[in-house]
Amino acid sequence: MIRSTHDTLQPKLVEFLKNRKYTVKDFISDIMAGLSVAIVALPLAMAIAIASNLPPERGIFTAIVAGFLISAHGGSKFQIGGPTAAFIVTVATVAMKHGYDGLVLATIMAGIILAIMAIFRAGELIKFIPHPVIVGFTSGIALLIAFSQLRDFFGLNVSKIPPDFLEKLQVYIAHLHETNFVAVIVAVVSILIIIQSKKYIPKIPGPIIVVTISSIFVMLFNLPVETIESRFGSIPSMLPSPMWPDITFEKLRLLLPDAITIATLAAIESLLSAVVADGMTGTKHKPNAELFGQGVANVASAIFGGIPATGAIARTATNIKAGAKSPLAGIMHAVWLFIFMIALAPFIVKVPLAALSAILMIVAWNMAEIKHFREIMNAPRADRVVLITTFALTVLVDLNFAIQAGIALASILFIDQMMKATQIKQVSGEEENDPDSTVNKIIPSNVEVYEIQGPLFFGIAEKLVDTLAILEVHPKAFILRMRYVPLIDAAGLHALDVLHGRLKDNGAVLILSGINENVHKFIIQSKLNEKIGNENICDHIDRAIIRANEIIGL
Repeated sequence: MIRSTHDTLQPKLVEFLKNRKYTVKDFISDIMAGLSVAIVALPLAMAIAIASNLPPERGIFTAIVAGFLISAHGGSKFQIGGPTAAFIVTVATVAMKHGYDGLVLATIMAGIILAIMAIFRAGELIKFIPHPVIVGFTSGIALLIAFSQLRDFFGLNVSKIPPDFLEKLQVYIAHLHETNFVAVIVAVVSILIIIQSKKYIPKIPGPIIVVTISSIFVMLFNLPVETIESRFGSIPSMLPSPMWPDITFEKLRLLLPDAITIATLAAIESLLSAVVADGMTGTKHKPNAELFGQGVANVASAIFGGIPATGAIARTATNIKAGAKSPLAGIMHAVWLFIFMIALAPFIVKVPLAALSAILMIVAWNMAEIKHFREIMNAPRADRVVLITTFALTVLVDLNFAIQAGIALASILFIDQMMKATQIKQVSGEEENDPDSTVNKIIPSNVEVYEIQGPLFFGIAEKLVDTLAILEVHPKAFILRMRYVPLIDAAGLHALDVLHGRLKDNGAVLILSGINENVHKFIIQSKLNEKIGNENICDHIDRAIIRANEIIGL
């Protein structure tokens, strides 16, 4: 049964609220799970905003507004949304080129694109992005994130970091002599704390331990390291009033490529996160509802002073492990963050930036997909080429171009593989256990029988047309067996038309044998059956041979 658009876009929360089995105990579990996720999300949200060359409150606003709406309107039962490290490079680049107002408009446009994708049910199409492309750009983003944190990790006195990878490298090398070893110690110790806390006290999130301990030590011993307060001053304790950016056609045209990049990345990240959640819980998400929720959340995030948002894999996993029962856990995570912002704003600004850089270093390491990267490097050559190309373009050019080029390259290599797999050969005797083999059939001497094995598409259309060139003597009837042709495209239909025409010019007749219903339907739609003749389109090789005998007068 085909589901309506309303059904596919209906949020998981609505479905869940119809379930009368939800208890007070479940609600308490959701509240506590939301608290656990909020403790993890708070330092991450600030770190991501700072890494994007924006004030830390932008990340907090995003986590609150987008986090609430992604859980309320999304298609995953356990999804936690907010700012993610995957957006750092894109957000920093857009903000640097077009200012924060430009980023706001690009994010709103991205939200609208996501909603349109959902309405047209594009959620299922994301799964067709090749795995090497996803691993390549994810690993590339991880490297860029880690690289963007070197300023705060080493405590370098650099006011602005360029978005380009090679330009960053030059800036770092030029300022390396300014390394603040106290900042390095804070960062290294923070990394060790996160690693060891996961091992010995896994129930307490490492990031919150790091920001708490590092802030206390910096204040007690007056350590000479940069903090949120020293760079950005105070942070607000309330959400800003909603504001729309100035919109002109020229701005829309200029920001469209960036909006597409944000929307694509948000779609991929959110659906990957939802798939991970499904794997952990045995649930099934609704991809189009998830995209629609992401669209709503990104528009609202931009209006309320935030940045792009998407599903966060690590926070979603934390939500599940903390005992979440429903989408209300994600909503409660946003509520807890709002409470933290109101109550803890004077303390949040004491966090050293070196500690936040350490947190993002760990995030980058977890994003790096090293295991999958190694697996693909042992895969066929085509996958390796796609992986390395996507990775290199992500690091050296930009994410948008890397994804486009990666998908295009993967498609070309796939077509090449399909061309090699599809065979057009003369039938000289098939397997004896084949009930339709021509071995025991009588084929007249002036009848040629060829067979196509594989899809008849543009990649092999020319090969089919060139088949006649290898014939030393032109037959009176040419049987083309198509029982192993699952599909045909416009180029394939044109190739059949050309083959029919050339045979006709040489006084021969084309006979098609064993066509399935799908291929036959397109032959009729293109009216190719009228040219070839319905009597020359046979459903079985025996009938094709009978027709060939009729043509040659036997």
